[in-house]
Amino acid sequence: MDETKIVKKLSRVGILGNVLLAAFKLVAGILGKSGAMVSDAVHSISDVFATLVAYFGVLLSKQPEDDDHPYGHERFECVASLVLGIILAVTGLGIGYAGIKNIISRNELEAPTILPLIAAVVSIVVKEGMFWYTMYYAKKMDSSAFKADAWHHRSDALSSVGSFIGIGLAKLGFPIMDPIASLVICILILKVAYDIIKEAIDKMLDTSCGKEFEQSIRDFVEKQPGVQGIDLLHTRQFGNKIYIDLEIAVRRDISLIDAHDIAESVHSSVEKEFPKVKHVMIHVNPGKE
Repeated sequence: MDETKIVKKLSRVGILGNVLLAAFKLVAGILGKSGAMVSDAVHSISDVFATLVAYFGVLLSKQPEDDDHPYGHERFECVASLVLGIILAVTGLGIGYAGIKNIISRNELEAPTILPLIAAVVSIVVKEGMFWYTMYYAKKMDSSAFKADAWHHRSDALSSVGSFIGIGLAKLGFPIMDPIASLVICILILKVAYDIIKEAIDKMLDTSCGKEFEQSIRDFVEKQPGVQGIDLLHTRQFGNKIYIDLEIAVRRDISLIDAHDIAESVHSSVEKEFPKVKHVMIHVNPGKE
């Protein structure tokens, strides 16, 4: 299936699913007198905006190179992921604030009805399903934006687990547990938001791909015909792609044409062996005779 069609399909499922689920949880929270479930509904509403951000971010990142952007537009995915992380963090802080406000409020807390409990179970099942569905296609496209969107779904499922526990304990005679559940939800959401924001910033700052990946590149290149050794190897993340700067040593007594052919062979082999590598810049140094 074409990636553009997959993006549109994921967006439709995400938006429609979140709108219906948010409406259901909001009604259940209001009628069932559960602050935790109302907070959960707000979280689902925020996921609608998250899916829209992921949709436009991925579409923009798929644009081809042009004169102003010779390296492509992959970093649009990083921008989308960063925005998604911020949306998630703001949502988590809002839920936490509401929970604290209810805890310190002088008004007597009222135990919720059974309706929010049912809504929590429905939400857990639906949102966990949406997480796996979105993550499957996100991995297939290697899309960091839709991976972040999938974690929005997972965080919503986790928040519903918190709501379920809080509402259940509130019905057993501990109404204070309903707003406390909101605080637990807040912490879970902030943790996911932190991970998403950190990954997005790392990719925007040309962070290296790590020693393990670089060692696999080094081992592969050293086995290529004509390569005597590696003098320098730098990697950097560019959105969901990787750029490599490489200096290899070849026999000093061969011709420039032969050295160029070795470099071209290494270049093509690396890009073929490691699909996430978009380009390898190779410099040839004189080695042993």
